[in-house]
Amino acid sequence: MQRDALGLAMGTLSGLARSGLTDRLGLRKTIESLTYHGTRTGFQTLGALNRPFRQVSKIKQAIRLSAPSSSVDRFDLTLTEEQQMIQDSVRRLAEKQLRPAAAEANETRELPESLKADFQELGLNIYAVPESLGGVASENTLITQMVVAEALGWGDMGLAVALLSPLSVANTLTRWGTGEQQATYLPPFLDEHAPAAALAICESRPLFDPMQLKTTATPSEVGYRLNGEKTLVPLCDQSELFLVAAELHGKPRLFIVEAGHPGISVRLDGSMGLKAARLGTLRLTDVQLPERALLGDGDFDYAEMIQLSRLAWCALAVGNARAVLDYVIPYCNTRIAFGEPISHRQAVAFMIANLKIELDAMQIMTQRAVALAEQGKPFIREASLAHILCAEKSMEIGTNGVQLLGGHGFTKEHPVERWYRDLRSVAFITGGLHL
Repeated sequence: MQRDALGLAMGTLSGLARSGLTDRLGLRKTIESLTYHGTRTGFQTLGALNRPFRQVSKIKQAIRLSAPSSSVDRFDLTLTEEQQMIQDSVRRLAEKQLRPAAAEANETRELPESLKADFQELGLNIYAVPESLGGVASENTLITQMVVAEALGWGDMGLAVALLSPLSVANTLTRWGTGEQQATYLPPFLDEHAPAAALAICESRPLFDPMQLKTTATPSEVGYRLNGEKTLVPLCDQSELFLVAAELHGKPRLFIVEAGHPGISVRLDGSMGLKAARLGTLRLTDVQLPERALLGDGDFDYAEMIQLSRLAWCALAVGNARAVLDYVIPYCNTRIAFGEPISHRQAVAFMIANLKIELDAMQIMTQRAVALAEQGKPFIREASLAHILCAEKSMEIGTNGVQLLGGHGFTKEHPVERWYRDLRSVAFITGGLHL
């Protein structure tokens, strides 16, 4: 039925494109654009519905990663040589690819295919997949993932969310998936064209609490039946795989949901920021899932998953806030008012100094929480404090960044207005990303 509908629509548009009436009405460019985007989107959708997720190997038990052997019982901000190399590579990608593509991606709400390919070439996906399944992951690398998120956030937060969303799903499957789930869903992330995927946690209601979900999972004869609605889901209309949070027996759990299941509908929503991430709504109506769709076994920790998700957003906020600071300092040093740079004014200098103080506090608190999580130590308190600070200060930094540019901060000529809109997301989005 979906193939027939797509063919009928494309046939109609193609017929109009060949018609002389199209030229007389001046609609040729519009029709050709619709035909191109409709064909591309249609085949993306069909590809998502038809991608097979099959178990490629037999794993007797789930693979769990240990803390890095170099971990010590102290807080060390020094990156290893390998982490420094990864940071440098991602920073180059952010500077050369993300930053130049950000403005257009914000307008078109599209992740450029060339950028996606460049990100794949970095090979970061292999760090999320265990060695026995073809990746290179042998230990927890949360600090490395934090460094990557921070560097991408510096380039552009919306594009960073779009790039990291599939990687976040792979991280979650590696951390908590059963052996069968890992063998079925992780190998495709090593492919040249890795599947688009997303964590669906948020729900549309005031004061949303991820521990109190309205989306429900009810046991059925074949497994589980899911009902509910998720909002602010990255790559919502393109994802082939979702990890959906739902309440089961009074407790929140995650369920693996393939995009082709009957009862799933998606809608791309308007958003203030993160436009390149294609945030949307995922609706589940009596979606029937097998028993193996329930993520993990007895070791699954939903509260820990939420905090790791929040730390991912904190890392993005640190990167994007640093981009604001890096932009406003040269601007204030070269903007002349009353015969001298505005940075010579005490009020401006103090505001910039405060930006740096707040940024360093955000980074240190985030690093502290991530370091504890990587070492396998309790980190919920530190993660909560880091998220509260980053949610508050990222909005303040975005606001002051616009303020320092004056009237220019209100225009799209400068990227700070976009960063201001993106930074406001840190306060209220839970899920979508995961270290």
